[in-house]
Amino acid sequence: MDHTLHPAVFFDKDGTIVEDRPYNVDCSMLCLAAGAIDAMQSLQSLGYRLVVVTNQSGIARGIFTVEDFRRLERALIDRLATAGVRLAGVYFCPHLPNGAVADYAIQCDCRKPQPGLFLQAAEQLDLDLSRSWMIGDILDDIEAAHRAGCRAVLVDGRNETQWRWSPLRRPEATVANLPAAARYISTAPPIRRSPSCVSAEAAT
Repeated sequence: MDHTLHPAVFFDKDGTIVEDRPYNVDCSMLCLAAGAIDAMQSLQSLGYRLVVVTNQSGIARGIFTVEDFRRLERALIDRLATAGVRLAGVYFCPHLPNGAVADYAIQCDCRKPQPGLFLQAAEQLDLDLSRSWMIGDILDDIEAAHRAGCRAVLVDGRNETQWRWSPLRRPEATVANLPAAARYISTAPPIRRSPSCVSAEAAT
């Protein structure tokens, strides 16, 4: 059996590769963010496996069901596939400690900033987390990636509202958009080093 480990780029969903429409599971309202296809095509061509990791507290809140989310997930996979972008996996956390649906109202290890989604993906997809990256729009994405042993890039940052800083929450770079994130990753050293706060604001 082949146990070769592969580098990956993990993507947050809402506000990163998909325009942020809170709790949306309407496939007709699914809209890819500007530059998402170009960025994902570029990273895929470099040999990265592409994985989505997303918190979906709307399930625990009772706003939509797992089945509703799975339909949107399939629509996202199909939309990307038409552009030649293949997702290796979509991993989501349905939990929220104070949620309205008892089965999902728990403290878990998969809700970002916890690293559980990354660890699950690494085990199932044979990923090398030390050579992997996260692209997200808030600092919980950055912290989750660092807890898992990945490096991380913050895109734009306008969706972050609390700005609670710690060493784990400092991205390797903050960039203007997804193509800029892909360019930064493409020129970075292959192995993770100590997190640093690098500003890599790039032109659109």
